[in-house]
Amino acid sequence: MLYADVILPLPLHDTFTYAVPQNMEDNIKRGCRVVVPFGTKKIYTAIVARVHDQRPDFPEIKSINELLDTTPIVTEKQLQLWKWIASYYICTIGEIYKAALPGGLKPKDENAIREKNKRRRNLFAQDDTFLNNEKCVSSLSEAQQKAFDEIEESFKSHNTTLLHGVTSSGKTEIYINLIKKYIDEGKQVLYMLPEIALTTQITERLEKVFSDCMGVYHSKFTDAQRVAVYQKQISNEPFKLILGVRSSIFLPYTNLGLIIVDEEHESSYKQQEPAPRYHARNTALVLANMYGAKTLLGTATPSFEVYHAARKGKYGYVELNQRYKNVKLPDIHVVDIKELRRKKLMKGAFSPVLIDAINEALTNKKQVILFQNRRGFSNFIECKNCGWVPRCEHCDVSLTYHKKNNQLTCHYCGNTYTLPECCPACGEKNFINKGLGTEKVEDQIKEIFPEATTLRMDLDTTRSRTSYENIINDFAEHKADILIGTQMVTKGLDFDNVSIVGILDADTMLNQPDFRSYERSFHTLSQVAGRAGRKDQQGQVFLQTRNADSDIIKQIVENDYWNMFYNQMMERKDFHYPPFYRLINVYLKHKDNQLIGHLADDMAALLRKSFGDRILGPDCPPVARIQSMYIRKIMIKIEITASTEKVRNALTAIQSQMLQQPVAHGLNIYYDVDPM
Repeated sequence: MLYADVILPLPLHDTFTYAVPQNMEDNIKRGCRVVVPFGTKKIYTAIVARVHDQRPDFPEIKSINELLDTTPIVTEKQLQLWKWIASYYICTIGEIYKAALPGGLKPKDENAIREKNKRRRNLFAQDDTFLNNEKCVSSLSEAQQKAFDEIEESFKSHNTTLLHGVTSSGKTEIYINLIKKYIDEGKQVLYMLPEIALTTQITERLEKVFSDCMGVYHSKFTDAQRVAVYQKQISNEPFKLILGVRSSIFLPYTNLGLIIVDEEHESSYKQQEPAPRYHARNTALVLANMYGAKTLLGTATPSFEVYHAARKGKYGYVELNQRYKNVKLPDIHVVDIKELRRKKLMKGAFSPVLIDAINEALTNKKQVILFQNRRGFSNFIECKNCGWVPRCEHCDVSLTYHKKNNQLTCHYCGNTYTLPECCPACGEKNFINKGLGTEKVEDQIKEIFPEATTLRMDLDTTRSRTSYENIINDFAEHKADILIGTQMVTKGLDFDNVSIVGILDADTMLNQPDFRSYERSFHTLSQVAGRAGRKDQQGQVFLQTRNADSDIIKQIVENDYWNMFYNQMMERKDFHYPPFYRLINVYLKHKDNQLIGHLADDMAALLRKSFGDRILGPDCPPVARIQSMYIRKIMIKIEITASTEKVRNALTAIQSQMLQQPVAHGLNIYYDVDPM
C-alpha cells in the first residue's frame, strides 16, 4: 500500500497523509496534483510532497479522490525553493503553494477542475499572445559595451553583480544583449521588474528581439493566460525568456542561466500582504544558486544592503555613470515652498517658478510629469467649525476623500462611506479639504492650464491590465501633455518628450517615522527626477520642499549617493539596523484591544528569554487597528551571523506556545522577516 504526503493550499505547516488508490500507484509522483477530502465536507487540490509505504499511526486514513497529473506540475527545484521560503520567512508551506500557482491550477471543486482543465487545453492550443517574429539585437555605445564586458568579467568570479547605472544610461540595452548571449548558449533567462506598469514598455522592446522565445507573467493577466504560461514552462519547449514581476519567481524553470533584477532597490519586490512575505530579489539569489545561474542586479539607486555587499566584495560591481548619447543628468531646482506659502505666492500646490516652467514646456510642445505620492483628492476632510474628522469604522485611520465618486474611502480596508451632509458632532455643514492627492493635483492643473490634456496614474486609475497600457501608450504617443502620478511614475518609465518633472511635496517621504525614510526618499526622488530629458536634451526638475537646506535634498540635487549612503550607514551600525543586523517584526492581531495588549506583553517576555535585549516593544504600530483587528508589533534585531534555523525554531516554538493558551482563542501571530 502506498501513501502520499500532500501540501494543501492552507496556512498549515505540516503535510497531510492520504492513502493512494491502487489504480493511481503507477502514476503518482512528487509534484503531481491530487484532489483530496479535508475535514468533513471540503475538498482541495493538493501537491504531492512525498510518496512512501509507511502507514501513519492513526486509525482512519482517507484516500485520494483523483490524480490530476501523470507528470509533475511542480518541479523538484520549485519544491526546494518553497521549503527555503517557508524556513527563511517563517511562514507555512501551504501559504507558499497558494501564492505560487495560478488559481486555475488549484480549484477546490472536482467538477470545476475538469472544466478548467478542458478550457486550459483549448486556450493553450490556440493562444498566440506571446508569439512574434524574431529580430536583431542592437551596436551598444562605447560606455554600454564597456559595462557589458565588465559584467561578463565580473561573472567569472562572482555569481551576483550589481550594475550601478544612472537613469537613462541604457541599462536595458545591456540587459537585452546579455539575454541574447545566454539564450544563444541554450539557457533560460528570468527578467524581473518591480511594477506591472513597467512591463508594458519593456515588453514592446523585448518582443522586437526575442519573438516566440518570451513569456510575460504577472497578476494583471487573466488566470487562463497565467496558466498557459505556466503550462508552457513545464512543456518540452518552455519559454527561453520570462519577463515578470515578483510572482514570476515561482514559475518552473528547466535550465536557468541568468536572472536580471531591474530596479533592485524597489520595495515593491517585498510581498506585504498576504503571506508569504518574501522578498523577490533575495529569493531570486537563492533560485539562481539552485541552478548555478548568474544574477545581475540593476539600478540607478542601489539599496543599502546590495551596495554594502558589493563594496565588501560579496557581489561584483559595475558602474555606468553617463547617460546614453551623453545627455546630461537633469538640472534640479530646489523650490522653498515654506517661504512662498508664507508670502502667499503659491497657486494651490504649484510654485510660480514651476507654473512658468510648465507653461514654457507646453508652448514648446514638450511634456510634463508631476509627482505626488498620495492618491485621492484630499487626505481627509474636516469640519471647519469643530474640527471633526471622519474615520473608518474598522481601522484607526481617517478617510480619504475621492472627488470623482464623491465618497470617503479607507485606504487600508477598502470600505467606502457617503460624504456626510452635516457634521455629526456639531451639525454644521462647512467641511474643508486637508492635504493633497493626485486627484486634487489634476483638478488644479486643469484650472491653471485649461488647454492642456492630462492623464493620471495611480491605484485608482490602474485597476486593470489595459489601464496601465492605455495610460503609458497614450502619454508616449503625446495624446496627453501632463502625466500626474504617485510612485508608479518613478519606476523606469521612458518617455522621450518629457522636459519638466515637478515633485510637488518632497517632505511627505522625508518625514516618515522609519529608519529607511532617507534612503527611500533618495531612491524615489532621484528616480522620478530621472524621467526628465531622456533623449536629446537636459531635463529640468523642480523639487518643492519646506526643508531646502537639509542634507538629503542637497544629496539628491548633486546625485551624491555615496555621502548619503555613508552617513546613513554610520547611524545604522550604531543602532543595529540592516545591513549590519537582520530585522524580524512580530505582529499580533486580535479583536479585543485590552486582551491583545496582555498577550503582546506575554509574548515579548517569552521572546526576551530566548533573545534578550534584541527585543524591542511591544508597541502599537502607526495604524493600530485594521479591519476591526487590533495590532501590536514587536521588533527583533538579529546579528547577521546568527543561525537562521535556530532563530526560526525558537520563534515557531514561542508562537505555538502562545497559541495553545485558552485565552489566545482568535489570536493571529505572524512574522515579517526583513521588513521594508
